[in-house]
This record gives sequence, C-alpha cells and structure tokens, in this order.
Amino acid sequence: MLFNSMHFLLFFPIVTFIYFFIPHKFRYIWLLITSYYFYMSWNPKYALLIGISTIITYLSGILIEKSNKITDKQKSKFFKKLWVFLSLFINLSILFLFKYCNFFTYTLTKIFSLINITIKVPSFDFILPVGISFYTFQALSYTIDVYRGNIKFEKNLGKYALFVSFFPQLVAGPIEKSKDLLNQFNEKHIFDYNRVKNGLVLMLWGFFQKVFVSDRLAILVDTVFNNPSNYKGLEIIVASVFFAIQIYCDFSSYSNIARGAAEVMGFDLSLNFKQPYFSKSIQEFWRRWHITLGAWFKDYLYIPLGGNKCSKWRRYFNNMVVFLISGLWHGAAINFIIWGGLHGFYIIIGDMLKPLKEKIINNLKIKTNVFSFKLLQTLLTFILVDFSWIFFRANSFSESKLLIKNMFYFNPWIFTSGSIYKLGLDQNDFKMSILGILIVFIIDSIARNKDVRVELSNQNIVFRWVIYLSAIFFILILGIYGAGYDANQFIYFQF
Repeated sequence: MLFNSMHFLLFFPIVTFIYFFIPHKFRYIWLLITSYYFYMSWNPKYALLIGISTIITYLSGILIEKSNKITDKQKSKFFKKLWVFLSLFINLSILFLFKYCNFFTYTLTKIFSLINITIKVPSFDFILPVGISFYTFQALSYTIDVYRGNIKFEKNLGKYALFVSFFPQLVAGPIEKSKDLLNQFNEKHIFDYNRVKNGLVLMLWGFFQKVFVSDRLAILVDTVFNNPSNYKGLEIIVASVFFAIQIYCDFSSYSNIARGAAEVMGFDLSLNFKQPYFSKSIQEFWRRWHITLGAWFKDYLYIPLGGNKCSKWRRYFNNMVVFLISGLWHGAAINFIIWGGLHGFYIIIGDMLKPLKEKIINNLKIKTNVFSFKLLQTLLTFILVDFSWIFFRANSFSESKLLIKNMFYFNPWIFTSGSIYKLGLDQNDFKMSILGILIVFIIDSIARNKDVRVELSNQNIVFRWVIYLSAIFFILILGIYGAGYDANQFIYFQF
C-alpha cells in the first residue's frame, strides 16, 4: 500500500476516525492491527519476518533487564552481552540472508574465478521485504538502548510490536528511537483541530513533492540512466541534477507524509530532512540529509568505534567505515558502496585540506561571511553530492563509468535545438519540472529560518485556501498519472 494510492487514501481516514472513536486503552491494539495490515498489503508472508524481529528484540530487552538483577557483576555483564549479541546476530542474519547473501556469494565466486578456481555457491531467489533495513535498525536500537541502560525495557508486547511496525514510518522511516516514539503510545491523544490541520498540510506538501515533482523528474532520469550509451554531455548532467532533486523530493515526501499522518493522530515523528542542498560542506549535508539514519550510525557505530575521541587517522578510519556501511545499507551492489565511500572520501579530504584552505583564505583576504562565498560553498557541495548520485542511480558500476565518461562532452545546443525535449519529457512537462524545482527551492528557502506551516496559518484565510487549492490542483490535475496509472513506488522502499 503506497501513500500515493487510492488504497491509502481510503485506509488512512478510516484508521484515524476509529482511532479517535475507540477508548484510549484499545488504541494501540487498533494501530498494531492496522499497521500489520498496511505491511501485509505488499506480501503477507513477510509479516512473519517483522514478527520474528519484534519477538527477538522484545525478549532480549526482558533478558537484559533480568541480567541487571544478577548480583554477580561478572555474570551479569556476561549475560547482558550474550543477549544483546544474540539479538544483533539473529536480526542482522535475517537482513543479510534477504538483502546481501546473493551479492556476497556472487562477489565470492568472482574473486575465486580470478585465480581460476570455480566454486558453486547456492543463490536464493528472495523478494526483498519492503522496509527491512528500516525496521531492523529501529528494533536493534531498542535492544542496544536497553543494554546501555538508556531506557527501561517495555513490558507490553503489543506496544513494543507497534513501535517496530507503526505504519506511517514502517517502510521508509524516519528511523525512530524507542525513547522518542514508544512512550507516545501511552499518551492519551484527543482530536485537535490545529494539529490535524497542520498534519494534513504536511501530507499535502509531501504529495506535491512526490506526484508533481519527483515522479515527473523520474521520467527524464529513467530515460537517460536506463540508456547511458545513447546520451552525452549536458543530457547526462541535466539527468544527474534532476535525479538529485528527484530522490530528495521522493524521500522527503515520504517522510513528510509519514510525519503528517502521525501528527494527525497525535504523534510526533523525527525530522528527516532539513534543506540538505543548502549545505555548505559535505559534513553539513549529512547533518541535513536522512537525519535519523545519520543519528543511528553515529550513536550505534561511529561513537562505539571511537568517534572523534581518537587520533586523526583513526577518526578517518571510523568515518570511512561508517560511510561504506551506510552505502551497503542502501543496497547490495558495488555502486552503493562506492557512493558511500565517496562521501567518506569527501569528508576525509576536506578535513586534511582544511589548514591549506584557511591559509589561502587568510593570505588572499577572502571574505567568508558574504553571500558570494557561501554561494560558492553551496554550489561546490552540490556538485560533489550530485557526482556521487551518478553511482547511486546507475544500474551498474560499468554503466556509471560510461555515464561519467560521456558526461565530458560539449553540447549546449540541446537547449536551443529542442533535443532536451527528447529525453522523455515534452516541452510542457519539462517546464512543469522546472516550476516544481523552483517551488521546492522557494519553500526550502523559507523553511531555513521559519516554520512554513506557521507562516501559512498566519496568513489571511483567502490566501491560505488559494495555496491549499493550488496544491490540490497541481497534485490531481498536473501530477504524473497517465493511462493505466499505477502509483509509483518510493525510491527508498527498495532499501
């Protein structure tokens, strides 16, 4: 069940109405049932996997808490480590089996073939369960937090199961920590008009990002990236820039719809994006892009590795490990590993060149607090990020190399000859794409310093409704549907 489908547009109002209608003590049960229905709408079989993950992490929390009561400290420490290890091992093994097993067996056979050794390794024809990386990380964060003593274990299995499977953020985040979401299931939510209105406005913005902007940009992006040998120069550059905007609008739209839907029912989900393409460095980009995943890696991988409290070279090593694993988290392919490695490389090189950069700035007396300098930083950061997106989007490593090779071709006439309109989007749709990008840019510009929804609610009622109805018009009339429309899947569902 996709957010941008009729199924969800019927499902969500019914769930919300009944949620507010039934007594508080039954609400978590209702949400648990509907969350499993939501997940099973893709493939009922994979409800078993999320159920196993839930039971394992729930039991590990109980066993860790019981281990805390053992008077023998050595014994207590041993059993706590045992339970957290088993929870990590079982959950990561399931993730490995369904997402990475074939990739690693294929890589292994390729390595052995280089030394003329042929090995037969069985492959598994599994369909990747939707959102498995997201709910696995969310469940594991609970186990680790209980182990560290950051939270108390949850006694109520139903409420814990809801924490793992809460439908607004189940399949593509935000990745929530138990301390932020689990306690909210104990709160009594009443129908609040302003909260419902704000949630619906956020959902409306998410639908606009998805249906009007992202899905339209995807047409040109798919045309070029699926046929890399047919395009050169600015055709590839335009496609790569469009993909940068597409994936941002696609992923942030899901987060916005998820946050908005949760807000309607009274829940607060974490902010996942904060105008990432206004970043002036790669470090800042990762403080603004997929914020909850970055926080997960920081808390549960980077800091345990030593974080910043170690030597410079060890810090570089820690950074690279995190980004390589982040790339692998996104997908079982060399492209994703290179994408992650590139970002790690950017950060390491940026840190190494920092003294040289400061020396040049001081010697040339360059003003760093002016608009022109900040604009240059933002553009350079975007170029680096956009270059890495080529590896992320390309269908294979060989195709990414071909795209980069063909990119260095001078053909500016595509904008005057009409060739730009032969990349899947006709002239009108191309203009609509530019309009969508401009609207996203304007909204993000306002959001840097203000809460857009607060600003909108402070306007006169006529102005507000012009905005609301315009957004609905863009979504329903000018959105990308077409004959035999089937809702386009969100990009991050594959992770």
